[in-house]
Amino acid sequence: MTHIYLIRHAEAEGNLYRIAQGQHDSNLTDRGWRQVHALQKRFADIPIDAVYSSDLYRTCATASALYKPKNLPLHRRKNLREICVGAWEQRTWGDIARTEAQAMEDFGQHMDRWRIPGAETPGDVLTRIRTAVEQIAAENFGKTAAVFCHGYAIRLLLAYLQGYTLAETGSKQPTGDNTAVSLLEAENGTLRIVFQNDNQHLQTPEYLAEEKVQKRSTALEPGLWFTPMSLPEHAGLLQEAVKAARGDADADALTSSVEGCTVITGYLNEKPVGVLQLGPEPGYIALAYIRADCRKRGFGVQLIGQAVQHARARDGERLCAALPPQSGAETFFRDCGFRPTEKTAGGKILFIKDIGFDPEILGKS
Repeated sequence: MTHIYLIRHAEAEGNLYRIAQGQHDSNLTDRGWRQVHALQKRFADIPIDAVYSSDLYRTCATASALYKPKNLPLHRRKNLREICVGAWEQRTWGDIARTEAQAMEDFGQHMDRWRIPGAETPGDVLTRIRTAVEQIAAENFGKTAAVFCHGYAIRLLLAYLQGYTLAETGSKQPTGDNTAVSLLEAENGTLRIVFQNDNQHLQTPEYLAEEKVQKRSTALEPGLWFTPMSLPEHAGLLQEAVKAARGDADADALTSSVEGCTVITGYLNEKPVGVLQLGPEPGYIALAYIRADCRKRGFGVQLIGQAVQHARARDGERLCAALPPQSGAETFFRDCGFRPTEKTAGGKILFIKDIGFDPEILGKS
């Protein structure tokens, strides 16, 4: 009998920032790394003979929960990757929901009819993942292996093993939480589910005590979509944001505040609700603002996601924001993973968030 622990990666940037990741590389969030530590504790006394992962960063990083403490090599497999979502990759779910609502519904609920340009079909992904897991089972006959994979791909495989068709998968097979664990048995070329999508390691008082940033309610909750700010159309929103952040909202202050910067408007459906001002230095957040009536809904952290994308496109490895002492925004930035460093010449405190990739996890060290 061969045993396969099938494990979804920890929370990654796309999960938190509501961006379609597909096969694009993304880092783990602070919550994701806490999930990795919880997973390591869960498997501390469970013997594992081999560890496999897709070659994407978020799964390799999650696999470090097992292969590092158990001193095992990590076997990276491209055929364990998440579904390629083609033209959707790196777009926000809010943008996709706004422009392709039916296709988005099909993606989550009607896998048999989902098709978009440049993407794999769910049927192709199921064949790829099933073949990969069957090969791993054959390579580890009579042993126990851990396989780190992705939410959509795992969902398709678990549904198939229960006899569900692609048309039935959307209504009958839920997506497991980040780091959810399923156990498969392989015997005589047949895979069988022992248990699925177990997240008991995320229910401990120790883990739950550190939960701060609001978690989305569903896997495909859309969130915001973003576009470069249009002036003077959105001058009122910018004035509101600048006044809330700095107390100066006259025309001259507005003009000088955005000079040389990238300014982005965040929309909820068709309503402008947020502003993100970046630069002029790469990775510098000059302003992050969500209207008062739209706060406490996880939208602010999606502004940070846009800042991450903007910085990465310019080879940036950190974000920074300068806040006045005892600023009301300090709690938000801390909850988003920023840490205070030195004081600036103007007496503000510089908060830094690292967004770089670990060369060891990338396999380049």
